[in-house]
Amino acid sequence: MKKLTKKLTYDAPADAVGAMLRDPAFREAVLRRQHVVRGSARVDGDVVTIEQVHSTDGVPSFARSFVGDEIAIVQTETWTSPAAAGIDLAIPGKPGEASGSLTLTGAGATTTETVVLDVSVRVPFVGGKVEGMIADLLGAAFDREHEVGVEWLART
Repeated sequence: MKKLTKKLTYDAPADAVGAMLRDPAFREAVLRRQHVVRGSARVDGDVVTIEQVHSTDGVPSFARSFVGDEIAIVQTETWTSPAAAGIDLAIPGKPGEASGSLTLTGAGATTTETVVLDVSVRVPFVGGKVEGMIADLLGAAFDREHEVGVEWLART
């Protein structure tokens, strides 16, 4: 299992960041910035579901044999309060997954979003390498989300 921890800071109060993270238009903008092959975002009450398909161009050959030409990820966030959500990521058709939490901590006009995920891939011999690759992919995806979020909040 590989642990991924990301701390993303926004110059906005926690309620504004939380509202942004539950806005499907924001999530669609993030998908465009991530250059996904296909993607969609929907919000149903306290549940945010993001489906995304990434090209595996540039993925090492050992991992490409595992994931194929594309890697699909379904991210489900279940918001338990305005500042906390459980996160589950599924990789349909593949023996991998991630789960963890997202928390928003406000300090005045600044908010830190902390994402903690445990990435697990059940493949003999190369599972650890693939976990690292997926953790890196997810880390880069959260970095793109942060970039879009900073711009989004600056416009509101």
